[in-house]
Amino acid sequence: MTVPAGTHPNEPHRPGLTQRLNWLRAGVLGANDGIVSTAAVVVGVAGTTATVAPVFLAGAAALVGGAVSMALGEYVSVSSQSDSEKALIEKERGELTDDPDAELAELTGLYQARGLTPETAARVATELTEHDALRAHLSMELNIDPDDVVSPWHAAFASAIAFTIGALLPLATILLIPHPANIVFTFIAVLLALAITGYVAAWIGGARPWRAVTRTVIGGAIALTATYLVGTLFGTTIG
Repeated sequence: MTVPAGTHPNEPHRPGLTQRLNWLRAGVLGANDGIVSTAAVVVGVAGTTATVAPVFLAGAAALVGGAVSMALGEYVSVSSQSDSEKALIEKERGELTDDPDAELAELTGLYQARGLTPETAARVATELTEHDALRAHLSMELNIDPDDVVSPWHAAFASAIAFTIGALLPLATILLIPHPANIVFTFIAVLLALAITGYVAAWIGGARPWRAVTRTVIGGAIALTATYLVGTLFGTTIG
């Protein structure tokens, strides 16, 4: 693939980047939530009983309910963003149709505000308008790419699938390994998985990975310990 002039091959200038990053973000967050929430439920129930059936039912309910909830939440959230972007695009399109001269003057003024001379700003605005007026205005005024509006369906599906995959890890671990070793192995498997999701999330966002990994692992450890202690306390009380 040919790299456009003036760009670095390692920098993210490809079209559709927003949607891909949105999909990855939803997927990583969904997996992380699936791991933590389902693990907390099954570990808490396992703290009350060594019987497999209650742990399985609780874990399955947490998996299904959590996946649906994550998908709906992500869909609603991203739909709001998508609707706002589409409304802004239509508004800009209408303004270009109703008063193109005023829009050209506005674009020229924006380039002047960025430091270009009046002559250069006018030439740049005119050439970009002749090439693609809507794209030029959306990019300069609103930082929107009309071909890169986020998709709520992508985010919803990615979140639901990732949540399910994440939830299957603690559920399978605690069901397949005999009690009481299953609780220890679930702790280990969950913390390792959280370290991976924390690293990936930091990599996507360009942040320091080990700080994100530490936060994620510590948070997961606190959640698992708290629910296990609650389960043990209630199990002892009921028993």
